Amino acid sequence: MSAASRKTQFTVVFLTILLSTIGFGVCIPVLPLYAKTFGASEFLNGLLIGVFPLMVFLASPLWGKLSDRVGRRPVLIFSVLGSAAGYFLMGFAHTLTLLFIARIVDGASGGNVAAAQAYIADITSPKERSRAMGMIGAAFGLGFIIGPALGGIAAQISPNAPFFLVGILCLINAVLIWTSLPESLTHERRRQHGAPQPLSALPSHADGPVYFTVAASYLVCLAAFSIMTAVFSLFAQERFGMDEQHVGYVMAAIGVVGVVMQGGVMRKLLPAYGEIRLALSGMAILLVSFILLPLDTGLYGLYAVSCLIAVGNSLVQPTLNGLASRCVTSAWQGRAMGLLQSSASLGRTVGPVLGGWLLGFDRGNSHYGRTPFWVAAALMAVTMVIASRLRDPQCPPD
Repeated sequence: MSAASRKTQFTVVFLTILLSTIGFGVCIPVLPLYAKTFGASEFLNGLLIGVFPLMVFLASPLWGKLSDRVGRRPVLIFSVLGSAAGYFLMGFAHTLTLLFIARIVDGASGGNVAAAQAYIADITSPKERSRAMGMIGAAFGLGFIIGPALGGIAAQISPNAPFFLVGILCLINAVLIWTSLPESLTHERRRQHGAPQPLSALPSHADGPVYFTVAASYLVCLAAFSIMTAVFSLFAQERFGMDEQHVGYVMAAIGVVGVVMQGGVMRKLLPAYGEIRLALSGMAILLVSFILLPLDTGLYGLYAVSCLIAVGNSLVQPTLNGLASRCVTSAWQGRAMGLLQSSASLGRTVGPVLGGWLLGFDRGNSHYGRTPFWVAAALMAVTMVIASRLRDPQCPPD
């Protein structure tokens, strides 16, 4: 494969992840207000947000398994078109029921991330894997900078304009994949799946102890991180008097640090320190950051701790993804990465629900926000205990 063609492949996969994340980011400031026009209560709004990662949790392993059997390209195209359908349905929705159906469709179509990760694994060597996963992490960070800002701007046109805009971007993405992204999974490797095998057969195609340690670490870590993201706006408003615009500035700062870390710094750190050491360091940084966040450190302290959180998260996510990919034979990459994304989605489903419940205990107190953030810190301690069992993977032969 020529350097030019592989660069094109990386670019298309990067744009696929970026557009997917922009779509998710657009919904953050827009969807709750949009749902209110249909009479949604706070509880129903929470369900509307939570049903998306729940569907991704259920669907990701199935998409991953399908990508191992029929190839990455058709799964990417179909899942991106499914997301487009979900966003257009949101834009055309005139009842809360249709909004829920749209979110379910969009979440169930969320196989593009797992298939994209498997595609990256197909075209990179094991030594390149974590650096390549860092590129995906940079796409996530950039998407979370662009998405909320784009949603807020488009909403000035009309309440449903953001959803139509993302739907159009998804259609453009599908055309780009169709015209510019060749299949990465060879027919020979697809034929290895002639006899269907359940996900329970994964350990025989992987370094099972390392893979499942990574998956458990990923789940608990993302549950802790999602507690932070779910309650941060309320915390910042109550403790610092920040409105949505200024909370957006903090989130943008986190996104910028994440892009710099995962798009550049990680490439230099990985050869020097390795995946396991960086992952554990990132977990320790997150633990300390969650302890510091609710302390009265002033506005500059809030920005500093928020950027520290971005550094910790940037050390953890690409390294865990890279380790998981190196645990598994090439023929099982799709299923393995799908299962990993499924565990991540479960963490993203549990975290916000837990965070919102815990925040209620701090209502009316001067330490508002301390309970959920310190529980998040405790979860990071649990993550570090789990991750302490990590070792360099010994992948079985294909």
